Amino acid sequence: MKIFTSAQIREWDKYTIKEEPVAGIDLMERAATACFNWIKENIAIANHFTIFCGSGNNGGDGLVIARLLHKAKYSVNVYVLDSKKRSEENSINLKRLSTVRLKTIFINTAKDFPADLKNTIVIDALFGTGLDRPLKNIDALLVNHINQQTAKVISIDIPSGLCADIYCEQEAIIKATHTLSFQINKLAFLLAEYIEYTGQVHLINIGLNKKYYESTASQFETIDQQLISKIYKPRNQFAHKYNFGHALLYAGSKNMMGAAILSTKACIKSGAGLATIHVTPGSEGIINMSLPEAITTSVNNTNEAWLKKTAIAIGPGLDSSVKNKQLIKKLLSAWEGPLVVDATALSLLTPHLSLLALRKLHPAILTPHTGEFERLFSKTSNPFERLKLAGEKAATLQCYIILKGHYTLIACPDGSCFFNTTGNAGMATAGSGDVLTGMLCGLLAQGYKEKEACILGVYLHGLAGDIAAENMSEEAMMAGDIIDCLAEGFKQIKRQTSFRA
Repeated sequence: MKIFTSAQIREWDKYTIKEEPVAGIDLMERAATACFNWIKENIAIANHFTIFCGSGNNGGDGLVIARLLHKAKYSVNVYVLDSKKRSEENSINLKRLSTVRLKTIFINTAKDFPADLKNTIVIDALFGTGLDRPLKNIDALLVNHINQQTAKVISIDIPSGLCADIYCEQEAIIKATHTLSFQINKLAFLLAEYIEYTGQVHLINIGLNKKYYESTASQFETIDQQLISKIYKPRNQFAHKYNFGHALLYAGSKNMMGAAILSTKACIKSGAGLATIHVTPGSEGIINMSLPEAITTSVNNTNEAWLKKTAIAIGPGLDSSVKNKQLIKKLLSAWEGPLVVDATALSLLTPHLSLLALRKLHPAILTPHTGEFERLFSKTSNPFERLKLAGEKAATLQCYIILKGHYTLIACPDGSCFFNTTGNAGMATAGSGDVLTGMLCGLLAQGYKEKEACILGVYLHGLAGDIAAENMSEEAMMAGDIIDCLAEGFKQIKRQTSFRA
């Protein structure tokens, strides 16, 4: 699913109004009615609502919702920020509200705030996606007053005070329990820094024109089943192991052999025909006992180690030895096949970043978490700046950057960026990243292109994590459980792909 900027969303509204055609006031009625229907179906126990409305179209949505709730025999209080400037649709709906004899309280000063919001559901319709500045004065005071109450809050389209796709100071932003967002995700919803404001996000279809969506480009997208169905490749029933590649993993050290086992097992479970793990002499027995399906080698001659390999991963559990510092440089400059760089190898990569842009045939895949990303490329002051930097570095260095998090970001050399939508907090556990690295290497070994492997890899990794959480809880999940649930993840993807075919 595409993620549009707030400017594109405004254009989408205009396009719909022109092409459907539909009057702006009727489109507002449609959007607000969709929200009213969601509220009626999902907030069944509520009998009292307090609605806060601004002077723009977001406030207009709130006024329509107030009228619909009132007509449905709910108890409703309406508070409106007083303003000499109102959108045309807002003004019309303010007049319509008076015709149903619903009292409206205008807010000019803090004295006009409701003293107590107990035993009510708050609906926030103060400011929408057009906001491009931090809230100040009476607006900020009202938002902070609402946040100090214990009431549950439903925000319409976006929590008031939150900017959709630019950074605003986090001084006054509504902390919503639910956000009813129109049509598609907003960029801010996918950033960890804003989860405390958005609550549960629900996408409400309001029938915006499909042609605009299909014909308008966007830098950011979320990964969905439809995209995965286009990437996933069912196996040829007459295939043999050599059709699915031979992966090589540089992983593990004296006290970190678990990382080597996890990444190699994930590589095999992801479908690689064969997997060899390069270990320090004396560690072979640990691998042979724990993972008999893997091949071990301690050969330092790279020509021999790389022979007939179809993908290489380096980093999980590796130590920062001089030998490994030399190895990462050689991999970047001399290995022309698919390459995944993770963990320790990312820290060894810093002096050699310029070599990434020379890898024309197979761009490298880097898999940093936020701390590793900032050590590699510099610190950022806010999440939007970090997104921008990830996109810029992926383009200038011609590599793929998988910035790990709840909504993992894939920044691609062509400028496109994808957010993953699978996964859960149970995956925040030691070894989860090692599993992802092994999976990526396994997919590359089979012949998936880098972009395909990144998208399918992070989606499947999160999907397996979701299955594991369902089976055993987020708290009890370990990295090995993600590997054990890859089978069910593949089965779900295959079923979906067969259905779409």
